[in-house]
Amino acid sequence: MAMGIDVFQALEWGAVVMGVIYIYLLIQENIWCWFFGIVSSVCFIFLMYNKQLYSESILYGFYVFVGFYGWFKWSKKDADKVVISEASPKMIFGILLLGIISSFAVGSFFDAKTDAARPFADATTSVFSVLASFMEAYKWLSSWIFWIVINFCSIWLYFDRALNISSMLMVIYFLLSIFGYMHWRKSMHDPEIPIN
Repeated sequence: MAMGIDVFQALEWGAVVMGVIYIYLLIQENIWCWFFGIVSSVCFIFLMYNKQLYSESILYGFYVFVGFYGWFKWSKKDADKVVISEASPKMIFGILLLGIISSFAVGSFFDAKTDAARPFADATTSVFSVLASFMEAYKWLSSWIFWIVINFCSIWLYFDRALNISSMLMVIYFLLSIFGYMHWRKSMHDPEIPIN
């Protein structure tokens, strides 16, 4: 039993370190952020499943896909290059509506069909994380607003499941999300700001 705990704790530390590198490189708009995000996500798939946070486990599987998609999207050159921009209010409203409906549906499913620990909180953070990840791949500034809220809520969710290291990661993500929003906002309004 102790050996299993050590393995999962080492996996959690690895996921956290890769996650911090990921978000730092994301803020810098460095394409290598996607590689570290993929590695971190693979570790988190196993961690979340082990802690009965099934929506989160599925979410991290999705992050692996988004990592490859983001890498592809950000690797485009010249006219097709993705630059920081803002989503329209209509688009934000649509994303919020989709997120609320999907969160309820996913939460209801996991509440009825599994032994999920926190089905609705888990589903809500997971669904909105999926949506924020796509926004991030398109470099929409408002993705950081979503991440600020998601990371704040995830602090409690992970702490509640005794994922203390991951909960601390969410504190770091929360603070870095605020910084990321300010940095991208400044870069969007002043393209001369050095990115790397």
